Amino acid sequence: MKKSFNIVPITQWFNSETPLPIIIAGPCSAENHNQVYHTAQALKNDPRIRIFRAGVWKPRTSPNDFEGMGEPAFEWLQEIKRDFGLKLAVEVMSPSHVELCLKNNIDVLWLGTRTVSNPYSVQQIASALKGTHTIVLIKNPMNPDLKLWLGAIERINKSGIKKIAAVHRGFYPFEYTHLRNIPKWELVIDLKTQYPEIPIIADPSHIAGNTKYIYKIAQKALDLCYDGLMLETHINPSEALSDAQQQLSPAKLIQLLDKLNFCNAKNEIEHLELIRLREKIDSIDNQLIELLSQRMEVVRQMAQYKKDHQISILQLKRWREIIESRLQKADELGLNKEFIKLMLEAIHLEAIRIQSENK
Repeated sequence: MKKSFNIVPITQWFNSETPLPIIIAGPCSAENHNQVYHTAQALKNDPRIRIFRAGVWKPRTSPNDFEGMGEPAFEWLQEIKRDFGLKLAVEVMSPSHVELCLKNNIDVLWLGTRTVSNPYSVQQIASALKGTHTIVLIKNPMNPDLKLWLGAIERINKSGIKKIAAVHRGFYPFEYTHLRNIPKWELVIDLKTQYPEIPIIADPSHIAGNTKYIYKIAQKALDLCYDGLMLETHINPSEALSDAQQQLSPAKLIQLLDKLNFCNAKNEIEHLELIRLREKIDSIDNQLIELLSQRMEVVRQMAQYKKDHQISILQLKRWREIIESRLQKADELGLNKEFIKLMLEAIHLEAIRIQSENK
C-alpha cells in the first residue's frame, strides 16, 4: 500500500514565495566564532543562499575526532541570523538536541544518515517535534533502502511536521570508490516518481567527499530538477576540523553556483522511468569498473609475492578453479556462461600482462 504524506510545497516554506532551487550553505562544523562568522559574512551578499548550515554536534566514527562545540555555538549562529538575515540549519540526533534548537530559534533541523538508519532514534525525534512547525530535512540512510528512508519521512510527517524535504547525500559504498558515497541516482528517481510531493535536496559535498567532484554532482542533481542543494563551505578549508577535503571556500562556492545551469522545476522531466533505468546501469557499471581496478591492484600485490618467492606467473590449477567456480555462479544467476567465460578470459589476460610487467 502506497504511503500518504501531507507536505507543504517547498515554494511555500517562507513568507514570500521561495525561489528554487533552495541553496543551503555553511561549514561542516561550527568550530569557533571567527570561522563561523567570517564564512557567513562571505556568503551574505549572494541572494541565492537563504539558509546557513553548521554542525553543532558531529557524530564522528572515532571519539578522538572533533565532535562539535555544542551549546556555545548557538550564540555564534544567532549573531549570524541577526547581522546577515540568514535562516539557520542544524543537525539533530536526539530529543535534547531538538529542544535546544527550538529554544535558540533554529529555523531548519536535519536528521543525518546515521540517525535515519535507526527508526527508534527517528521516532524519539518525531515525538519531540510534535506540536511545532519546524522545517525538517531528512537525509538518506547509510544503505540504499528506500523503505527505511520513507519510514523516517513518514514518522516525522505523522508528528505534524509538514515542511519536509528528503536530502540525497549518497550511500555507503561496500568497497572503496573515488566518491565518498555512491549516488545511486536511480533510487532517488524512484522516490521522485512515486512521491512527487516530497521535495528533494542534493548534498553534493557528502556524495563527492572531495571538492573536485562537487560541480559534476551538483549539476547532475539540477538536471534532474532537484529542489535544492546543501553545500559545505569554510572560510579556510585547509584548517577545517572535519571534512576538510569536501569544503569549498565561500569564493569557490559562489563561483560554482555561477557555473551551474538551473533547471526549471515547474517542467516535468520526460521519460523519467527511462532515465531511472539508465542511471541504474551507470551506477552498476561504475561499481564494476571500481571493482576491476581493485582486483588489478590485488593482482599487482600477487605479482610481487610471486616474484619474491620465485613462483611462476601462470598457475593452471588455480585458473581452472576460477573458471569452474565462476561459471557455476553464473549458471545459478541465469547468466550466459559463454559470455562470462569470455569476460573472465579477458580479465585473466590483463592480469597476466600486469604480472609480466612486474617480472
